[in-house]
Amino acid sequence: MSYRIYLEKQKYSNSSIKTYEKAVDKFIAWCTQNRTLVETIDYKTILKYIKHLQENRNSKRTQNHRIGTLKTYFTYLVEEGYRIDNPVESIRIKGVKKTINYNLLDKDELEDLYYSFETENIKDSYHRLTAKRNKIIVGLLVYQGLTTTELINLELENLQLYKGKIYIKSGRRSNARTLVLQSWQVIELLEYIKEIREEIIRRKQLETERLFIPNNARLGTTLHHILKKLKKINYKVENVHQIRASVITNWLSTYNLREVQVLAGHRYISSTERYVQDDLESLHEIVNNFHPIN
Repeated sequence: MSYRIYLEKQKYSNSSIKTYEKAVDKFIAWCTQNRTLVETIDYKTILKYIKHLQENRNSKRTQNHRIGTLKTYFTYLVEEGYRIDNPVESIRIKGVKKTINYNLLDKDELEDLYYSFETENIKDSYHRLTAKRNKIIVGLLVYQGLTTTELINLELENLQLYKGKIYIKSGRRSNARTLVLQSWQVIELLEYIKEIREEIIRRKQLETERLFIPNNARLGTTLHHILKKLKKINYKVENVHQIRASVITNWLSTYNLREVQVLAGHRYISSTERYVQDDLESLHEIVNNFHPIN
């Protein structure tokens, strides 16, 4: 399998594929000039390549992006049997500005959004149905940390309710994963797919395998209305991204980085590291002081 086909299977966009191929071509050319092969290059020689990038006045962000593209390339080489290791897997350039997450919600605040979401005291029968649907969506936000796109792409076949799990398909920037549902989520989803969803479909006169109705772009409008209600429950609520960041940050207090990477569907460990909070900054600084890359 060619590298291009590998990237296509990983659902990279055409523009990203061109960028990744161009970066790899430059790396292979450097390897040729320095009499080494991508199949045998080691960590020490990789550091020489990084020094080459630095000497050519590439910014630290550009250097880090180049290393990121190589991580993907070496993962491909490992999967295709050309190598047994990924020599750049643990490399990250120091000095790249780190994303800092502000105004995060703690675990209790997230759960309160779910439990305080009103579904009963609603006069209109159809609005009661949509409110129950919306509460299920809130649950998937605050317990599983799903993105808007992942919610839109959910289909009935992705539910594994008798196992208490839900399958999240891979996306352009995310890996597929299977997540555990809370017991109360399973009960509400069973009611939703057997009764509520069927009634919404009947009223909308639709035929679709999507889990949530309405779907596609219109679900974005539904989420907007959901967030307005959540802000009344807790004024700190901003958007879906903030809720997801809160969920991932809270996971990090229970699970290790690799486990959280899988739960969040991050392709790269560096994406997960962005959510590590300030209480671990000093530890990272100690590690960085002994890292050979400056």
